[in-house]
Amino acid sequence: MALSVSSDWLLGLSDRSETTADLLESSFRVTEADQTFADIQIEEWHREAAGYKIRYVPSTIPEILKTDTVLEYEYTQFLDKTPAQAVTAMRARENWLMRPGSDYEICCSIQQIRDLATGEGYWNELPAQARMEQLEMMAERCEKLYPSLRLYFWDPKRVYSAPVTIFGPLLAVVYIGQHYLVFREKRQVEALTRHFDQLVRDCGVDARSAADAITRLLSEFALNRSAPDNVT
Repeated sequence: MALSVSSDWLLGLSDRSETTADLLESSFRVTEADQTFADIQIEEWHREAAGYKIRYVPSTIPEILKTDTVLEYEYTQFLDKTPAQAVTAMRARENWLMRPGSDYEICCSIQQIRDLATGEGYWNELPAQARMEQLEMMAERCEKLYPSLRLYFWDPKRVYSAPVTIFGPLLAVVYIGQHYLVFREKRQVEALTRHFDQLVRDCGVDARSAADAITRLLSEFALNRSAPDNVT
């Protein structure tokens, strides 16, 4: 009768008894990043990791810190998800953050914040008023939600990170555009956790100073409420 265990486990070389095929299936998966399905999956991962620290590197700015206007700007072009659905998903994550004992650590590229302030790159079609309101809201919420939410800024001239979310010691999810790479093997999750923690150490702006840094950007770039929208 087949035992369905690995030879390494039988020889005492591994603490995992599963076969190689089973290990690959359980430790690494590729999940579609379809917007509506992804919302459901992300909520499931949050529930699974309840009580653990969430470490998060967003692709732009953190979802839970976005205004409704920014969500509308980002999701208007999506065929399978409306801006209203995006707002609903964000509210669900916001409610999770408000729970007692929640612990959310975020590392965001400072270049994304600068581009948002100046209306460059990804944000070049977002009106100046909306960009100002987004930055003001980020600063306000960073200050209000600290220390449950801690926002750090890393400089892409010094370090780099792909978008990734680490759900405590349970799993890590790397976003690659059309899909999520989902890692559950302990060593893989620990490696990505070390990557994130090093990113925090390399950040030029720590969580205590995040709100002040955003406020300084608002002043530095002097967003003009009456300036014509930068639309191309």
